[in-house]
Amino acid sequence: MAKKYEGVAIGIDLGTTYSCVGVWQEQNDRVEIIHNDQGNKTTPSCVAFTNTQRLIGDAAKNQASSNPTNTVFDAKRLIGRKYSDSIVQNDLLLWPFKVIAGPNDKPLILVNHKGEEKHFVAEEISAVILMQMREIAEAFLESPVKNAVITVPAYFNDSQRRATKDAGDIAGLNVMRIINEPTAAALAYGLQKRANCVDQRNILIFDLGGGTFDVSILTIKNKDFEVKATAGDTHLGGEDFDNKMVNHFVKEFKMKNKEDISGNPKALRRLRTACERAKRTLSYETEATIDLDVIHQGIDFSSSITRAKFEQLNMNLFEKCIDTVNSCLVDAKMDKSSIDDVVLVGGSSRIPKVKQLLQDFFEGKELCKSINPDEAVAYGAAVQAALLSEGSKNVPILMLRDVTPLSLGISKTGYIMSVVIPRNTSVPFKKTQDYVTASDNLSSVSIEVYEGERVISTENNLLGLFNLKLPLAPRGLPLKVCFTIDVDGILNVSAEEETSGNKNEITITNENGRLSRQEIERMIQEAENFKAQDMKFKKKVEARNALEGYLYTVRKVMKDDCVSSKLKPIEKVKINSAMIKGKSLIDDNQQEDTSVFVDLLKELEIIVESAMNRINKSYLDVESDSDSE
Repeated sequence: MAKKYEGVAIGIDLGTTYSCVGVWQEQNDRVEIIHNDQGNKTTPSCVAFTNTQRLIGDAAKNQASSNPTNTVFDAKRLIGRKYSDSIVQNDLLLWPFKVIAGPNDKPLILVNHKGEEKHFVAEEISAVILMQMREIAEAFLESPVKNAVITVPAYFNDSQRRATKDAGDIAGLNVMRIINEPTAAALAYGLQKRANCVDQRNILIFDLGGGTFDVSILTIKNKDFEVKATAGDTHLGGEDFDNKMVNHFVKEFKMKNKEDISGNPKALRRLRTACERAKRTLSYETEATIDLDVIHQGIDFSSSITRAKFEQLNMNLFEKCIDTVNSCLVDAKMDKSSIDDVVLVGGSSRIPKVKQLLQDFFEGKELCKSINPDEAVAYGAAVQAALLSEGSKNVPILMLRDVTPLSLGISKTGYIMSVVIPRNTSVPFKKTQDYVTASDNLSSVSIEVYEGERVISTENNLLGLFNLKLPLAPRGLPLKVCFTIDVDGILNVSAEEETSGNKNEITITNENGRLSRQEIERMIQEAENFKAQDMKFKKKVEARNALEGYLYTVRKVMKDDCVSSKLKPIEKVKINSAMIKGKSLIDDNQQEDTSVFVDLLKELEIIVESAMNRINKSYLDVESDSDSE
């Protein structure tokens, strides 16, 4: 039985390009997707650092072209990966911000903030986004939020999942569960469209987002959700389509102007933003324009791209998506004709060619577009959060059975991967497998636990290892190795040599490459310090704006001849002196002390209000004298 948590809980879709948060509303018996302070229900997964402050979401994205080297995005593509990973090395060529190798081959993001060089791991950047999602929810609910369910791509490995949980810890969240994005989308679809489904239906979730791609096949019957198979690519999505367009226009610019803009971060950031906008336009128009003033060396750039050209540039990626769908069907041991509903999720699923290829693959079957592709994952996560919360009312009772995204096993002699639990096995699950020793008179044997699909074990991801003591004996000594996965996906591996009764086991925590508890505590403290700095800066800006607004009002009053003529010379001197001081203060960008703005505003208010009260009193006295006559 799943553990229950006290307090309100939220569901967070932590996306590569955009993130979204939802909460179960008891009074409406539905999930509310919460809008941010800009009125948008999705927030860019973007964090920027300037000389004065830290910006998150829309504010960070809006200034990206003027501050590209200190604007961080795509943290999800770094999280849980090593710097030497070929995928990371390829991405380095596309990002305007700098990434270097840190301890244990962990990628470190370098930015300049307040004149200092700062290093951040991907978990910290993701934590900033999660904190923003939490604050959006708290503003809506008008109460603190601690508990959350966070979604990840179905094909995230153990390291990436645990790194995401670390990010939640740094953000001050109690991560109740990490669930797969397509599974969350299936919950949303099942509740919104198949709430009273009595007959079993096979659902294929096609989730093509900004940076990741997943396909999952589930069966739904009487609110029983069972994942049959999942497949995907943690590095395929809308950003890759943008990159193809950027490369196309970089070549075109070079051909037209004999200038290479690939080494100009600001130009590339502006071009990338324009390409993203063009990609969206091509979802409903057949042609989109790129028009950028003074992009490089004083040169303007104007061009256009047709939908056909966009499709040609990305056709190999689109076809890769369809190949993944076919692979998922094979794993689920299903034919395409047995799929009842094909559900589109993720912003990139709106691309017409993707929809056409998918519809052609399913021989003309109508695709389900009735759920919001941007909000479905957060919706399902919020439902799961409510199910895990103590005291949540009116939440549909659902049975959710997920699968392992990758095969699990141990390394045999010759570094061969021996699979114990194949990928797409339903969890919870337990399996025991028999092995024998390969050499004579071994005193112990090392049990190395891996996840992955490669035949050579060392090419897969090492989750952990432990030693099992053995009695000295000829080769062929029998051993039993047991793999157990619980409902939260936590893996326990035990081994036993039966003749001696020697046993040992490990609960996989994958500490290698993960943040230590001390590092997480340090990052939590740094996150709190950043939050305090952000609040201090916000208060300073509010105080500065209040002073500037009051100066504008007083300036208008002083221009009124009727008022100005009634002011005493000493009052004019005091007001003008305070206004000059105020303008100087506002123009001084180095001023850090909020109280200086607040104190000057109070001083100016006292001077002006005193003068105005005297004028009004004098006016009333004159009126009174006139009445008595």
